[in-house]
Amino acid sequence: MTIGEAVQQRIITLCEERNISVNKLCTISGVTQSTVNNIVSGRNNSTTVATIQKLCDGLGITIDEFFHCALFHHIEQEIK
Repeated sequence: MTIGEAVQQRIITLCEERNISVNKLCTISGVTQSTVNNIVSGRNNSTTVATIQKLCDGLGITIDEFFHCALFHHIEQEIK
């Protein structure tokens, strides 16, 4: 799994756990709908840490909690 795929899945899972839509996440985090849609659709594989922090703020979690997930344990190496 790539880092982009892991971030994508983590956002989707967190929204499902909180019973909110991706569009609602955009509203509460202040991240544009196009940015979040590009992340969750896999069109954006290089999300910035600042964007992830804003999403975490909207979700009410820390960035540590975001990355403290099994999805991030075995990320493929980006440079081969």
